[in-house]
Amino acid sequence: MKPVTRRQTIKRLAALAAGTLAAPMINRGSFALFAQSTTKYSTHAIDLLQRSTVIDMLNPFTLVGVLAPFIGDKRPTWFTNPETFSAADLQRFKDSRIDVMHIGVGIDGPDAFEKTASFLGRWNGFIAHQDDHLMRVDEPARIDATRKEGKIGIILGVQNSEHFRTPDDVDYFYQLGQRVSLLTYNSRNMIGNGSTERRDDGISDFGIKIVERMNKVGMAVDTAHCGDRTTLEAFEISKAPVLITHSNCRALNPNHPRCKTDDAIRKMAEKGGVMGITGVRNFVSPKEPTTIETLLDHFDYVTKLVGVEHVGVGSDYDLDGYDAMPDDYKKWLRGLYKPSYGFRDKMDTDGFNHYKRMFGLTDGLIRRRYSDADIELILGGNFRRVLDQIWSAKS
Repeated sequence: MKPVTRRQTIKRLAALAAGTLAAPMINRGSFALFAQSTTKYSTHAIDLLQRSTVIDMLNPFTLVGVLAPFIGDKRPTWFTNPETFSAADLQRFKDSRIDVMHIGVGIDGPDAFEKTASFLGRWNGFIAHQDDHLMRVDEPARIDATRKEGKIGIILGVQNSEHFRTPDDVDYFYQLGQRVSLLTYNSRNMIGNGSTERRDDGISDFGIKIVERMNKVGMAVDTAHCGDRTTLEAFEISKAPVLITHSNCRALNPNHPRCKTDDAIRKMAEKGGVMGITGVRNFVSPKEPTTIETLLDHFDYVTKLVGVEHVGVGSDYDLDGYDAMPDDYKKWLRGLYKPSYGFRDKMDTDGFNHYKRMFGLTDGLIRRRYSDADIELILGGNFRRVLDQIWSAKS
């Protein structure tokens, strides 16, 4: 008997998973989709997820893996030892039903150029090593190709633009595969102001040049972490739609600087953009309990304010969430942020804090009486549409 190769093993696991999905859908109203879980999801939700292209516009793929170089952890990760990404690891991503992930992290400091080039280089290397299973999504057609080829799509982005020392650097990082750039992280940079700065002077003259160059090459402008004035000015300056990849509604969390005002959400929609709703607990609500029902309130709010065509998903954590990280990672991460972030004991929203969360979200949207067509837009159709517009409309 010939030995079974790793590729054959993965294909067999995928086929087995497909059979597991298909069989119970024939005659049951709901069932436990995963053997190790007692949680049941409706066949309606499972069917919707099976036919949707699901996009998570902020999902770092592996929090520990991407943070390890920044925290100084020398232990092996998927990036340093890509062969350790196993068939079982892949199956969890398949089971999550997230087709495409935007994997940006916040990078700042005087060496932001070098750190960002290294970050994108690690990702390009990992994707190349796992090209049977992963695909870099750098043009609209590749979003659709992920499902057709059974791969996980990766959008390379950065949650800051401090690595753009000149407009020409936008072109350089575009060539490395970057397709999304958040103008500022939480603090001020040469472009504008972050959400936790005590004063926001808006976008600088230099920042205008960066936005113009991003429009020219077809790189998406993101304002998720920007201060209020910087956010609004991005919509005025950009010729292309502007994204809020991962945030929440300040009307439902009045004192949190990372949440967006009604004015910002309206301007985003007028520009043709999309806002991804996050599951970070302190962004979702200032009080307990904070559950998936509280999270669904944010989807409802954006939908009622500007229309369902302008809301999507931006989880802001990987498949397992922040609470699953080692304690030293959590301590280090919390130490990076100002008290205004308002961290509590738990960092993830209950019911949205596991790798099956898209199933729970879809069932929740069904409970809230969204139509199938609208749920498909929220799960990925809206971000698919706007990325097509931004990436294709180079000026």
